[in-house]
Amino acid sequence: MLEICEADLSLPVHAAAVLQLMNEYACDPMGGGEPLSEYARDNLIAEMRKRPTIRVVLALDGDTPVGLMNCIEGFSTFACKPLMNVHDVVVSQAYRGRGISKLMFARAEEMARRLGCVKMTLEVLEGNMPAREAYSALGYRYYQLDPSMGSAMFWEKKL
Repeated sequence: MLEICEADLSLPVHAAAVLQLMNEYACDPMGGGEPLSEYARDNLIAEMRKRPTIRVVLALDGDTPVGLMNCIEGFSTFACKPLMNVHDVVVSQAYRGRGISKLMFARAEEMARRLGCVKMTLEVLEGNMPAREAYSALGYRYYQLDPSMGSAMFWEKKL
């Protein structure tokens, strides 16, 4: 039986599920194609637990972890309200195409509404068409303030 829940990272079963699914995601081409580093495996749960603005949605098929969504609360200065950024989304290969991500997004949206968030945000790789189509079907759009200025772009600078 499929269960969608907000993870409690103090529970060993939830912590193990997060590590398993994050490693699965990291090994996927959409996650970089390499396993989590030893440092990440050894420290991820403890570091996430230090940050109360990180919330995790898990999909479990009985005892089997099959989906994960890491969400990080941010803040919209224009709206003067919190926002929820969907940072990671993974569904195990064998469980894809069953609507699990849609259920996880619904749970994350309930959580964001409960927290008074004004919006949810996410990043997606241009070439990840299945994810882009799924996000579009859920109502996500390119971020624009003024269409003549184009859409927002996600940039990074590694430190």
